[in-house]
Amino acid sequence: MTALGLPKLLYYGFFGLPLAMVALPIYVYLPQFYAVRAGLPLALIGAALLVARIAAAFIDPLLGWWIERGGGAYARYVALALPLLLASFIALFNPPAMAGGATLAWFGATLMLVYLGFSLATIAHQSWGAALSHAPSERARVTGVREACGLVGVVLAAGVTAAAGYDALAIAFAVALGLGGALLLAKADRPAATAAAAPLDWRSLAMPFREPRFRALFAVLLVNGVASAIPATLFLFFAADRLRLATMSGPFLILYFCAAALSMPLWIALARRFGEARVWAGAMLASALVFVWAFGLAPGAAVGFGVICLLSGIALGADLALPPALLAGVIGKAGHGGSREAAYFGVWNWGVQLTLALAAGIALPLLGWFGYVPGGQGAVGALAGAYALLPCALKLTAAAMLWRAPLRDC
Repeated sequence: MTALGLPKLLYYGFFGLPLAMVALPIYVYLPQFYAVRAGLPLALIGAALLVARIAAAFIDPLLGWWIERGGGAYARYVALALPLLLASFIALFNPPAMAGGATLAWFGATLMLVYLGFSLATIAHQSWGAALSHAPSERARVTGVREACGLVGVVLAAGVTAAAGYDALAIAFAVALGLGGALLLAKADRPAATAAAAPLDWRSLAMPFREPRFRALFAVLLVNGVASAIPATLFLFFAADRLRLATMSGPFLILYFCAAALSMPLWIALARRFGEARVWAGAMLASALVFVWAFGLAPGAAVGFGVICLLSGIALGADLALPPALLAGVIGKAGHGGSREAAYFGVWNWGVQLTLALAAGIALPLLGWFGYVPGGQGAVGALAGAYALLPCALKLTAAAMLWRAPLRDC
């Protein structure tokens, strides 16, 4: 396949922008939103997130199989996801006035619907990109443009929320989703049609795990994913109660994600020269060396935290651009390119959901057990340790696993 020009890459990749506008509020804002506005205890929020994310995780492989049954007709599944995603996202951040138990039920039900729409759209979109090209020189460009658009969406979501609140975020998301969906469905290149998958059986769902390279990459995904999800879950609490800089949380997020977006060309160039696996491992080490300093920050340390956000944001660019490109290489090495992408990305997103479930299900109840209450000054040392030290230990573990994994020939 000939190289994709920038306009075609943008027609495909722009859809990552509205998807990221869903991801940021769910992973960063949602725990504090329901803790402060709805009065739900952190332990209950953590438990609800754990249950919802584990349930969503087990749905993802089924969605991957279902999409694969379509024989490469990824546009069909994106179109199905659009109305579900929009309606459920608006409902999640607009709970009616109810008692605590009813609010918790609303939270869980609308969150599951958001996950369903988000997973369906994401798996179809990622599979679409992986099927466009399996050339090592092209796959990092495809994922890089998609993830860069996603980072623009994250920055937009953070900026709109900080400036105008959640109602404005819902409007901005609706506009971006409509535009991104229209460009993708009407203008983006479509992969060649393939034969439909075999009828459903559990062995076909588990097919990616028969590949040693995928098993190794999936293990790295889990450890590194938890390392990234814990700070995302605790960010607003850390900024407000450890740093006492709640009003600057929006600018910090914007700085972090802008740095990641601007770093994309660097990581793509390095991956072309040294390979995705080596470069990703190096980025993990750099991230841990930078982020560990967040533990020692004193209240009011805006400049120090800003520097950490900038440098760790640069490292985030590798976390976003390189793993999907590496997975595309694993699919190609297994001989499944052009036919089984959805099965792999279904399992891949299952792993992503598991990391988010583990992060919320461990970090939030643990902080509650230590006596941390949002808005108070008790147990902020435990908050700092969970926010900074635990993720760094996990990052170093993931880097060691990746360095030893059989992925350098992908």
